[in-house]
Amino acid sequence: HTFTPTFTHFGHGHTFETMLPIIRRNVLVFLLAVVTTSAFVIPTIRQPLTPLRDASNFGAPASTPILDTVSSPDDLKGMSMRDLKQLSHELRWDVINSVSKTGGHLGSSLGVVEMTVALHHVFSAPEDKIIWDVSHQCYPHKILTGRRKGMEQLRQMGGLSGFCKMKESNYDAMGAGHSSTSISAAQGYSIAKSLLNKPRNNCIAVIGDGAITGGMAYEAMNSAGYLKNRMIVILNDNGQVSLPTGTPSAGGQVPASSLSATTSQILVSKPFQDFRSVAKGLSGLFPENIQEINKRIDEYARGIVSGGTLFEELGFYYVGPLDGHDLDNFVPILEKLRDSPSNKPVLLHVKTTKGYGYPPAEAASDCMHGVAKFDVATGVQVKPKNPVAPSLTSIFANELVGVAQEDRNVVGITAAMPGGTGMDIFGRRFPKRTFDVGIAEQHAVTMAAAMAAEGIKPFVCIYSTFMQRGYDQVVHDVAIQNLPVRMILDRAGLVGNDGPTHHGAYDLSYLGCIPNLVIMGPSDEIELKNMIRTAHSIDDSPSVVRYPRGTGYGEEKLKDLFGYDLKNGMPEKGEVLPIGKGRIVRSSSRTTAGRDGKVAILSFGTRLHESLVAANEIEEADSSVAVTVADARFMKPLDIELVRSLAADHSAIVTVEENSIGGFGDSVLHFLSLEGLLDSGDLKFRPMVLPDAYFEAGPQYEQYENAGLNAKHIRGTVMRLMGKAVVPQLLDA
Repeated sequence: HTFTPTFTHFGHGHTFETMLPIIRRNVLVFLLAVVTTSAFVIPTIRQPLTPLRDASNFGAPASTPILDTVSSPDDLKGMSMRDLKQLSHELRWDVINSVSKTGGHLGSSLGVVEMTVALHHVFSAPEDKIIWDVSHQCYPHKILTGRRKGMEQLRQMGGLSGFCKMKESNYDAMGAGHSSTSISAAQGYSIAKSLLNKPRNNCIAVIGDGAITGGMAYEAMNSAGYLKNRMIVILNDNGQVSLPTGTPSAGGQVPASSLSATTSQILVSKPFQDFRSVAKGLSGLFPENIQEINKRIDEYARGIVSGGTLFEELGFYYVGPLDGHDLDNFVPILEKLRDSPSNKPVLLHVKTTKGYGYPPAEAASDCMHGVAKFDVATGVQVKPKNPVAPSLTSIFANELVGVAQEDRNVVGITAAMPGGTGMDIFGRRFPKRTFDVGIAEQHAVTMAAAMAAEGIKPFVCIYSTFMQRGYDQVVHDVAIQNLPVRMILDRAGLVGNDGPTHHGAYDLSYLGCIPNLVIMGPSDEIELKNMIRTAHSIDDSPSVVRYPRGTGYGEEKLKDLFGYDLKNGMPEKGEVLPIGKGRIVRSSSRTTAGRDGKVAILSFGTRLHESLVAANEIEEADSSVAVTVADARFMKPLDIELVRSLAADHSAIVTVEENSIGGFGDSVLHFLSLEGLLDSGDLKFRPMVLPDAYFEAGPQYEQYENAGLNAKHIRGTVMRLMGKAVVPQLLDA
């Protein structure tokens, strides 16, 4: 099969547009020839990029002599290619050994080791800006930029962040944690360097095939191409869009993205490259109009095969795909891009393998994306033995499965987080009713709104922190139109080791001010099941259920501390709750106490456990104080009858929540004020919320300790409010 452009057909007066059908036929004939003969002439691209080694011998280096010489990226500048490869090998195992002791994001970091070495060898950070999208792949970058020793305290209280952080190092050009922001940041740096007439302007955004599904990435590319800003976007294509990729869903078990089509492999096949080289070599022999035709043929073919035209239409020059683990090829291309005088933005498409070089990661369904501490020899993670209760995420997911078994109109929607939100559990049972839209929270919310308008019952399952990205859609497309979308916010409150970018600290504040919403917060696993059933029953307004990261309390604690009657064991399924009605969980046994000696703790969410512990401790410590503990259940609509009753029977009310200022406590205070219940001065009130600060990575308990929301802090607040403890006074300077 041969491709022969028949230029004799082109007569005077013809334009490229009139000849486009002929060109298309010729291009398609050529592509068909390539495809049909590929088994004989096209070398197979490695999938995965390296063979899986024997698990008993992973090839870990006995020492790290080259890595030991690196204290900053400057130490990479004079290294030979051989040394760079050895450095990559040592660096990969340094990451593995470090994360095995602390836990963290492993697979993504292993996939970019060679890329990180190449970038710091070719470019001169921090003057040259290297921006890691999401940045959970930044561990090799941290090690090469002087933070190797700090990896011992990775994601621990007072230690290194698990993400890039500007205040941690000047090599971290932009902090991250959420996705799709890197291209915008790179463009901003490029524009600023141009305006300041800086002699060097190299700004590199490294973005994965998951993060590039976010709309903000396309907004940035559209702007960069239009403004012609000098920048390099490296598309790290590892086929792992969602966490984990491969969850059964309405789109099948493939990545939730159409960018990484398998036909992109043809772009690097030898016959295709030979054809392009020959066509370019011959083009100089033809008149200018024929040169332009050849150029358009080349671009059209690249677009059909790889999708490169998409980026070129946005104003980028597309290069790739390249093997991201091949330093011999990768380094010279980066050098050419660095030294190019062109101001046109470039998209460099790089194929990598997530978890590369560590067989247990390569074999895992999630490529060991996020791991606990693990045994390096086997990859087996150290996890708590015999937990007293399942995770709240799995409890939610299994309850939703039960609801969906009874109602065929129930669907689940996730934004690239099926594992984190429990949609992987739902998807295995109902793949055709599971929709993973990629990292596209805005799209997920509006899509759900339209589904609800047509009679479907969508459950949109998104982390609290990521719902911030879909806020306008919640207001504009859901709440204003009063559509019954069920929003399930996992990871509400403080989340532990992922730190401030992932805390769900604001959802009650940013959602509580929106009319039409029903907002619920379960205090335990039974209440979580009840609230999923309740959300399903609400067909006349949107609803929200927010719950924290963690596990349930288990049957014994639910009986002993929470007072549940579980003679027949844990309930198999939840029950629908009356909308806007809370409950009294603990009434004091001191029935003779007068109002002046009575205090009410009104909890919203899972701080109820700490509130009950505090109540018991208070009454044990002081016989003159009687403590009532109530579970609000609903922030909207607020149970005003419960609040009125607590205000009438108690001289003080303390609200407790896992949210910043402006949430549940403010709603209660607003009601008390408008109702005039504070006017006489005989009712004291204290809201306990997350302080106005960011909480760095660390164990959840320590974070709540620092936030002042554990039992001892609730006890202290009550005792001071009741005049039973001295309040420290700030001294004048």
